[in-house]
Parts: sequence; structure tokens; C-alpha cells
Amino acid sequence: MVLKENEFFRQATLRLCGNLDFEIALQECLLYLRGFMPADCFHLVIYDRDLEALRIIAIASPDEARRVNNVIPLDQEGIEIINSQLPMQAHILDLDENIPITQIMSKTGIWEKHSVMVMHLLIKGFSIGNIVLYAKGYNRFTEKDLSLFSILNEPFAIALSNALRYDELNRLKDIMADDIKYLHSKLQHTAEDIVIGEDFGLSKVMEMVKSVAPLNSPVLLLGETGVGKEVIANTIHRLSKRKEGPFIQVNCGAIPDTLIDSELFGHEKGAFTGAVARKRGCFERANGGTIFLDEVAELPLQAQVRMLRVLQDGEFLRVGGMAPIKVDIRIIAATHQNMQEMVEKKLFRSDLWFRLHVFPIHIPPLRERTEDIPALIDFFIDKKAKELQIPEPPKLAPGAINTLKAYSWPGNVRELENVVERALILEKNGLLTFNDLVRIENVSEHKSADNNPEDFLSLDILTRQHIKKALKITDGKVHGQLGAAQLLGLNPSTLRHRMRKLGIRHGRG
Repeated sequence: MVLKENEFFRQATLRLCGNLDFEIALQECLLYLRGFMPADCFHLVIYDRDLEALRIIAIASPDEARRVNNVIPLDQEGIEIINSQLPMQAHILDLDENIPITQIMSKTGIWEKHSVMVMHLLIKGFSIGNIVLYAKGYNRFTEKDLSLFSILNEPFAIALSNALRYDELNRLKDIMADDIKYLHSKLQHTAEDIVIGEDFGLSKVMEMVKSVAPLNSPVLLLGETGVGKEVIANTIHRLSKRKEGPFIQVNCGAIPDTLIDSELFGHEKGAFTGAVARKRGCFERANGGTIFLDEVAELPLQAQVRMLRVLQDGEFLRVGGMAPIKVDIRIIAATHQNMQEMVEKKLFRSDLWFRLHVFPIHIPPLRERTEDIPALIDFFIDKKAKELQIPEPPKLAPGAINTLKAYSWPGNVRELENVVERALILEKNGLLTFNDLVRIENVSEHKSADNNPEDFLSLDILTRQHIKKALKITDGKVHGQLGAAQLLGLNPSTLRHRMRKLGIRHGRG
């Protein structure tokens, strides 16, 4: 049978332009192309100039068609390649070619053991993206395949342009969705589905997560405040065999010492003044699922003893109860403290430490994984724009990503989220520059210089700064074990008096 290019063009175009769900259109086209050339997978890639990154937005194979949002950060060399060196015509990439574009393509995840054809898509001379065709095995494509693939440039470009506009309409429609549906989807989206950086800065963390998730072993998450320990804990639960069970989160540092037993283990009616009814504790409610003990290092020693029994025997007593309650739970704990040091100082039980320290996972701070910042910024701009009801969020100013990468991020991902929200509030109609981060750094450096008499601070100011630093370290906890009062060597009442005198707000947050 002689292939007629006009008929090939017509049939492929009908499939590409016949569905506004571009991933389905891609799959239909892929199935058609398989009759004429090797074709196992399509990737649709666009270049996000604001983030200076590639974004894979659709993947199609004979078995699946799905939208994705995989951000591939580019270094300066990669940006220059995308802007100037990528061939305008379809191009066969050879694995052995010593050109930087092969390094970029290798980050898509299926480069190895595949042949690749890339086609730059243009509308009126403006680049809108690339279509990448993969075939299993090396040296699968011929010049004939390349010629045939190239004649589809215009249909691919038109279909992509229509799909992007259709997506924009759907995005605006989603912004106007009712609050209940939005809040529900937001909670599911952020807490269950997304780990920003899992392919880059958090790749090693995610390897450990995927290894331990199917098991029932306790997991201890270590890392600074704000690095995303809750998200990782939720991901472990979601990937586990317990994913259909409950996921109960407890902030151990936020519960007063007098209520910790009741909150964790529950109480019987009449167990103490105010116990007017039986209450199920967090461990009981987590039965059949996972309990996440955030800031576990702040547990009082008495609660640590009861926690040990749960880990050893899988049972506990409610406050005022007589019969032990059996539970089947998995424990994930997290802390930003140096627990080994706490054990040595007798502030944390060594036997409980050994039980929790079965599979520790250290989550690196944001300053050590700046390659994740473009994807995080993209996610938070979209999220905060919806929360603030900004239909058209501002764009990033040139060089903004470099400013963000140069900042030290003492508050980690949580601080980045707050910085994005502040920028959206201040720059609703302008460009997001984040120049205030530079000023913050400069002020910090200026205050650190102590050789200028004009910069000499009063005792009240120094005391205020010292107390605030202690509160930051203890996450706002004033009294009790590992509280600011203990850290400063003061009576809690004395500390509160000084805080009121100096105008320091106390309490968590």
C-alpha cells in the first residue's frame, strides 16, 4: 500500500483537532501514527518563561492519556538552548549526541532505552511548545519517519493553542466554583496528592518514602520547622496499605501538659472534673490507619511511658479506664529537635527513642534544594491567587527566580508560601519581584555589625530580641518542658511579666 501524504495529514489532523482534551487527542494521533512509524509515547512540553523551566503538560501512550504538571527546572545553559538553539524543524535526538538538549530530555523520566523525535511548535512565529515522540529501543526512527512527522507541525501547533485556551477558560471557571467544593479539593490536593520537588530536591526523600510506605514500621521525620514534614507524613499514609483508614494528625507541642493523656488516649465519663462523657482519644480514632505525631519531642515524660506501651503491645488505657484498648495503628513521628541530644540529657526516654528511630528520614531545608523553588513558586502563586480571588495573578519579573534562589529561607517552604501571599497582596497588577527579600537580608547583615556605636542597641531591645529568639526556637511555647522559660532559665511567670513589659505577644503562632 502506497502512503499518500495528503491522506495521512488529513487523518492525523482529524484526530489531533477532534478533541479539546488534548491528552485524548494525542493518544488518538499516537494510535494512528503506530501504523506508519515506531510510536510508544507522546510528551507535550511547553516552556514556562516566568519560571525559566520546562513543563510537561500531557502524556499519551497506547494504554493511557493524562494531563500532568511536571516542572523541569533549567540552568542558564538550558535556557539559552531553548531560546536559540533548538531546531525549528522536527529533529531526531541521538542518545550519543554530546549536546545539552539530551541532558534536558533525560529529565523527562523515560529517556533511557528510547529513541526520541522532538518537534518545535510555532504559531505565527511564536514558540508555544514542543511535541516529543518516544519509541522503545535505540535508533528506531528513520529519515522517512522524520519527514512524515514533520508535516504535522501545524496541526499539532493549532491543537495545542486551542487546548491551552480551553484550559484557561476552565481555569477561570474553576475560580468561580463554590467555596465548599474548592476547600475540599484544596485539602485533598495539597495534603494528599502533591509533593513539590519529588523528582528533584526531594528525590532521595521520596525514594525512602516509597521504600517504607508499604510496611508498618514506625517512621521518624527529621528537619527544620516548615520543611513539609506533614506533607511527607501524609504521602507515606497515602502510599501505604492503610490508605483507606484514618490519618490522624496530632501536634504534641500544642496540647497543654494537663490534657495530653486525654487527647491522646481518651477518657472515661467521670474520670476527672469536666469529663461529662466518654471521649475517644487520637490513638483510638486512628485504629486501622496512621497517627502522625508532630513535634513528638515535646511529649511529657509520663505520656512517653504510655506511648511506649502502644508501640510495644498495641494497647493503652483511657484516663480513668480499667480495660485495655487494642489498636492497630502505624506511627509516624516528626521533630525539628536534636532528639539524640535530648536522650543524652534525659529529656526524652531512650527506649521510646529507639522504638521511633527505626526508619529516620531527614527532610532537607529549602536553602539546600533551591532547584525546587520554580515549581513551588508556581504552585503557591496558583493556590494563593485562588484564595485571594485574583483572577489574573501577576507575572514574575525578570530575575525574580534568581532573587528567590539567593535568599536563605530560614522559614523554609512555609516562609516561601507566606512570601508569595504577601507579594500577591502588594502587587496585584504589577510584576512579582520579591525585592523585599533582599532588603530583609541587608537589614539582617546590618544589624549583625557591632562595631558601629550608632548601631549599639539598648538592653531592652536586646532582651526583647533574645526572648523572641527563644520563642521562635520553642515554637511559641512559654512554660513546661522545652519551653522558652526553661531555655532562658526563668520562671514562666517572670518571663510572661517581661514579655508584657516589652510588648511581646505570647502564645503559639
